[in-house]
Amino acid sequence: MYEIIKRPLITEKNSMLNAQNTYVFEVAMDASKDIVRTAIEKAFQVKVANVRTMVCRGRAKVVGRNIAPKKYWKKALVRLADGEKIKMFEGA
Repeated sequence: MYEIIKRPLITEKNSMLNAQNTYVFEVAMDASKDIVRTAIEKAFQVKVANVRTMVCRGRAKVVGRNIAPKKYWKKALVRLADGEKIKMFEGA
C-alpha cells in the first residue's frame, strides 16, 4: 500500500480541487486505477467514488554540460464519496 501512494500533492491548484472533494496523490508508475482505489481506501478509511490517473512528463536536469534524462511520474486525482474527507488535507 505504501509503495503505491508515494506522496500527496499539495499545491494551490490542488487545494481548489479539495473543495470539490478531489484529492491529488503521486502514485507508482505501474499502479492501476483499481490498485490506487484500494490503497486510498485502506490508508485513509474513506470511500472512493472515482479515480483518474495521468502520466506527467518530468523536467530535464542539467548536470555539468550534460542534460539528464527526464523522469516521468504518475499522479492520481481521487474523488471521494459525498460526506467523506481526508483529515490530512483539512489541517487537522
